[in-house]
Amino acid sequence: MTKLSVNINKIATIRNARGGNMPDVLKAAIDCELFGAEGITVHPRPDERHIRYRDVFEIRPLIRTEFNIEGNPIPQFIDMVLEIKPHQVTLVPDSHDVLTSNAGWDTLKHKDFLKEVISVFKQHNIRTSIFVDPDNEMVKHAADTGTDRVELYTEAYASNYPLNREQAIEPYYNAAKAAQEVGLGLNAGHDLDLNNLWYFSRTIPALLEVSIGHALVSDALYMGLEKTINCYLQQLK
Repeated sequence: MTKLSVNINKIATIRNARGGNMPDVLKAAIDCELFGAEGITVHPRPDERHIRYRDVFEIRPLIRTEFNIEGNPIPQFIDMVLEIKPHQVTLVPDSHDVLTSNAGWDTLKHKDFLKEVISVFKQHNIRTSIFVDPDNEMVKHAADTGTDRVELYTEAYASNYPLNREQAIEPYYNAAKAAQEVGLGLNAGHDLDLNNLWYFSRTIPALLEVSIGHALVSDALYMGLEKTINCYLQQLK
């Protein structure tokens, strides 16, 4: 079964809006694991507008499930990952001023840089994943960097799903097959929700993990965190 990794950034966003420690991000990470999530994802940014670097250090010893840290591999990020040693690091090419991740890597243009960064993480036995658009060539070039996996950026699928789900998923299916051909593991994330997740997980071959945050936390406002996580897990079964 495809694993569900819960991105808890939005919980930190709510906390930061008022200061203090409500809601408690550390407790949220523990509860997500308790309620069945098979992974916890965080994406710290330099301005710390949601997850803070301190949060990442404090979460690591509290959870037993997979810990995935996403981010742009700037020196501060690299140093943090090497000290924490999460199970997985997902490299995302977002600049400091973007609201949310909005594109995958050009793995041809940045191949040498990615190869260098990934070699450092691999020396510390940290699994690596590269955030990519559903483009066969970008997937194939990603394999040359030495990464273990790619994560497909699914915003386009989510946007086009209500219009024509078969057309929306076609490039993702092709990219997934390309990943299989070059021996890469496959993750996916961004704007997946209870409406479009089932079809995606059923159609995409060898999908190892999905990372979901914004939609899941939004659903939890109405259904509660435990029920929401169980609903997402059901979509993946």
